[in-house]
Amino acid sequence: MMTPARIGTIAFFLPLLGCQHQGDASLQPGAVDIAMQGGPAASSTVRARDSIARVITRVPTPDTLRGLYVNRWAALGRKLNDLIGVAKRTEVNALVIDVKDDRGFVLYRSSVPLAREIGADTADGHWMSGAKLRAVLDTMAAHKIYPIARIVVAKDPLLAQKKLDLAIKRKSDLKPWLDKNGKPWLDPHQRVVWQYAVDLAREAHELGFSEVQFDYVRFPDEKRLISETVYPLANGRTRAQVIRDQLGFVRNALKPLGMRVTADVFGLTATDTTDMGIGQRWEMFVDQVDVVLPMIYPSHFARGTYKLRNPNAHPYQTIAHALKDAIARSDSVPNAASVIPWYQDFTLGAPRYGAAEIRAQKKAGYDNGFQSWILWNPKSNYTLAALEPQS
Repeated sequence: MMTPARIGTIAFFLPLLGCQHQGDASLQPGAVDIAMQGGPAASSTVRARDSIARVITRVPTPDTLRGLYVNRWAALGRKLNDLIGVAKRTEVNALVIDVKDDRGFVLYRSSVPLAREIGADTADGHWMSGAKLRAVLDTMAAHKIYPIARIVVAKDPLLAQKKLDLAIKRKSDLKPWLDKNGKPWLDPHQRVVWQYAVDLAREAHELGFSEVQFDYVRFPDEKRLISETVYPLANGRTRAQVIRDQLGFVRNALKPLGMRVTADVFGLTATDTTDMGIGQRWEMFVDQVDVVLPMIYPSHFARGTYKLRNPNAHPYQTIAHALKDAIARSDSVPNAASVIPWYQDFTLGAPRYGAAEIRAQKKAGYDNGFQSWILWNPKSNYTLAALEPQS
């Protein structure tokens, strides 16, 4: 999924180490023919060139959602089958699968014109075949495992390099601004960027995903961005207003599909009253999506946060504080989204995270009224001892 992992505060970054697997065939561009028949739990007929007409049974949204993240390499390889097996045996009932990762790579051969134009679905020579995708989604549906398509929005170096007009620009020479890893970012002011995400979301829905989850719905989290960049399309808007406007556009565009629209945000947004320079301010985005997913990873909170010397060593307290703040912030906003927290299933600094630390995070959520959760591990390796058996 990623090179640096998603950040709960602006101070830390977590690298992803993934292994490569090659797809075995392709879903030909333009091969999808859809006849929609209702909302998220409805069926739709999808006809692909390499198959007969197929009826999709869309998995309805679970009342309580408990999920695992599946990075692109895990999805392409054997690990996805293993994680489906985990969901069949445990309390897990959802998988968040990379459909477009933070390198800009699309999981399967796409019918979206922009994805085809820039080679997003073939850029690294690896993709999921249409046959495998259908088999995966059919298997998940048979076992009532809720499939969520994760789509990264603003962090897309592939598109930013191919379409320089869409990249964030430097004030000095109007050339693409580069982050500390030397990569360009897409300018969140650009409507084309969000329309691309909408088009990919529609395609994912047509192929059988029940929900789309948008990530990197923000500006880069580097302080120098403010002094080094220029935004001709801002028209006086703050970063937080831009993100609000764009999320509203995405939700309205996807509303006819009856598809839940969800967004990942920094874990600290529930507590910090500013937009932290990235355009994510709780009151400005929480009513623009159906579900907001704060990434509350204790290792990503600065020392002293919540008066904890080391938040990473206190997973229960850190999660409890953040969720209490989320409740308070949402209470003041009409039509606020539901909240499903991301929890940490990886080690970044001391102590080493295992079943006890993961269970502590889950308990903090339950004690504060949050029964749903999703676990994050950048390599999609999970601590099975932290999961309850299927009831």
